[in-house]
Amino acid sequence: MDVPLYVWLITIAGILALLVFDFYSHVRTPHVPHIKESAFWSAFYVGLAILFGVGILVFGGGQAGGEYFAGWLTEKALSVDNLFVFLIIMSSFAVPKEYQQKVLLVGVAIALVARGVFIALGVTIIENFSWVFYLFGALLFWLAWSQAKGGGHDETEGDSKLIRALRRVIPTTDDYHGDKLTARVDGKRLFTPMLLVMVAIGLTDVLFALDSIPAIFGLTQDAFIVFTANAFSLLGLRQLYFLIAGLLERLIYLGQGLAVILAFIGVKLVFHAMHVNELPFINGGEHIEWAPEIPIWFSLSFIALTIAVATAASLIVSKKRQERGLTPTGQPKETVEADAK
Repeated sequence: MDVPLYVWLITIAGILALLVFDFYSHVRTPHVPHIKESAFWSAFYVGLAILFGVGILVFGGGQAGGEYFAGWLTEKALSVDNLFVFLIIMSSFAVPKEYQQKVLLVGVAIALVARGVFIALGVTIIENFSWVFYLFGALLFWLAWSQAKGGGHDETEGDSKLIRALRRVIPTTDDYHGDKLTARVDGKRLFTPMLLVMVAIGLTDVLFALDSIPAIFGLTQDAFIVFTANAFSLLGLRQLYFLIAGLLERLIYLGQGLAVILAFIGVKLVFHAMHVNELPFINGGEHIEWAPEIPIWFSLSFIALTIAVATAASLIVSKKRQERGLTPTGQPKETVEADAK
């Protein structure tokens, strides 16, 4: 899609304006958002993303519109999966609920910047080195395997070491001082745990960008579509966190669903790499014409169906387990409660 510079500038300005609006209308005054507020604004941002996609469909054509919606759905599903990790980080640092909104909004801002950088690098690399599609495909297969094994929701020992390292390097207070990043204690200016949380969220967002950017490049190589699909998947993530926080532990098969999606996009990327092949040791450096090109309508349908099946299966199975006195993951509630004590 040939997007004029002024459209890029208007789009970026609009996204920044939404972040500023979010801060001044909701986050500036610390509070715990209620379900009605979270549901309204989640629906607002989803509606905005769909409306933007319709605009791409009208002005860019069916192919561009399909690529946007496939990319947005994939990135939205990955973002929901990332909420598990955010929940773990918030719990690890015991962040008061009224301050979690600010942490999440900062995380969204960091994610937008990180993904913008990775998208710019990705487009440049793809334009000059077509063989990178093979690498992206291999990376997605590895990510799919990682998701299928554990879903990526558990806090790793690496995370704990990172937190301990941050506390050694950054002198912090023991307690939160509102939502301030620094506080004066015994005459010394120290950082608060709020800064550590934001650093942890920010580093996690950078790692998430490494997951999501290859995935969406497997669906489209249009920089405008890649950027906007990422941006609209992140907008409203704060509200979605509070809306489905209680449902997160019940989405037990989301990781497996994402594994299927990532593997599918990996296959699509490898086929595309074969079509544009220039590596001399593969088919003599010639394009491999027999490799099929997967149409975008099939990709969009496959991604939507996989998300729907994984969500429905998760909710049905977790409900049955709860009725039997088990946790959504199938463990006896008494055992989990005893371990927590």
